Amino acid sequence: MEIAAIIVAAGRGTRAGGDVPKQWRRLHGARVADWTVDAFLSHPRIGRVVLVLHPDDLGQAEGFADAIVATGGATRDASVMAGLEALVGDPPDLVLIHDVARPLVGGRVIDRVIDALDTAAGAAPALAVTDALWMGENGKVSGTHDRNGLYRAQTPQGFRFAAILAAHRAHQDGALPGGAADDVEVARGAGLEVTIVEGDEANMKITGPSDFARAEEMMRDRMDIRVGQGYDVHAFEPGEACILCGVAVPHGQKLKGHSDADVGMHALTDALYGALAEGDIGQHFPPSDPQWKGAASHVFLEHAIGLARSRGYELVNCDVTLICERPKIGPHVGAMRAALARIVDVDVDRISVKATTSERLGFTGREEGIASMAVATLVKA
Repeated sequence: MEIAAIIVAAGRGTRAGGDVPKQWRRLHGARVADWTVDAFLSHPRIGRVVLVLHPDDLGQAEGFADAIVATGGATRDASVMAGLEALVGDPPDLVLIHDVARPLVGGRVIDRVIDALDTAAGAAPALAVTDALWMGENGKVSGTHDRNGLYRAQTPQGFRFAAILAAHRAHQDGALPGGAADDVEVARGAGLEVTIVEGDEANMKITGPSDFARAEEMMRDRMDIRVGQGYDVHAFEPGEACILCGVAVPHGQKLKGHSDADVGMHALTDALYGALAEGDIGQHFPPSDPQWKGAASHVFLEHAIGLARSRGYELVNCDVTLICERPKIGPHVGAMRAALARIVDVDVDRISVKATTSERLGFTGREEGIASMAVATLVKA
């Protein structure tokens, strides 16, 4: 079953203040839209993401290479319709529709909506109203309203694709008069039942200027940081070069191992597995398995970083130390950093590679082999 997500980002967000629409303002080191889009791109159950942009913002599309970009309309309804039509050629089974101004949406909320669609035509997160409700007139309380059965609606709102497409087409054709507050209203207008699932207080909508400070504080509080360390050793054997951090370094010997014996990449891979509490390379790629004989170590590193991203983590930085007397590492550090950055798909300034000796002590001092240590930091916001 394929699931797509539509992120509506064509509004102007004037109530939030600032010189640019709120989706392009900075929040905790990135733009609001960056956080929102990444929440769905990194979710393991979401296959495609459609980002609906205002015509004036299409230049921003370069920053979202992994998303399908559609041009929005003058109203939210029209923008959602544009996102749905962008999927018609290859329709998914389910679609989630989300407001870009909710950048703190969590994976559990997304999962609850998807799970509810096993038996429901539509599903949406909400929070029960717990505060007393007043009616007011001329700045004074004019009455109260029963809060029982009232909910604060959130997104993403999920539906079977064909059903919500038909509902929005009917709404656009005028069969459902007037504008809709959200997609649940469109769905219900077409006769679809919508199940309420548990929302999340953190899944706030940025509306006014003060919401940015509130969101910033919440993001600091909920950030999940993982640190892992790795250590590896390989002995020398006759050869012409050592593979270190993806680079062939000329030397009178090579490193002995079941794979290509890239001691630096092995240490970094184990650091990533360690941060995830996922053991080490040997558990994922047993040396007893002949298929890994002579394997290039980037296979292991790609698996580790892929596992991290499937769980919503990104590599913030890593630091690899090679311990040997020879070969000399310094001339090759730039190429090593570039190779590792390419494999894990992060900017090279997040990758550190350095070397030290053991002052002629121990097996590395006797030039019997090379050791490596690595530390990696993963963050899930």
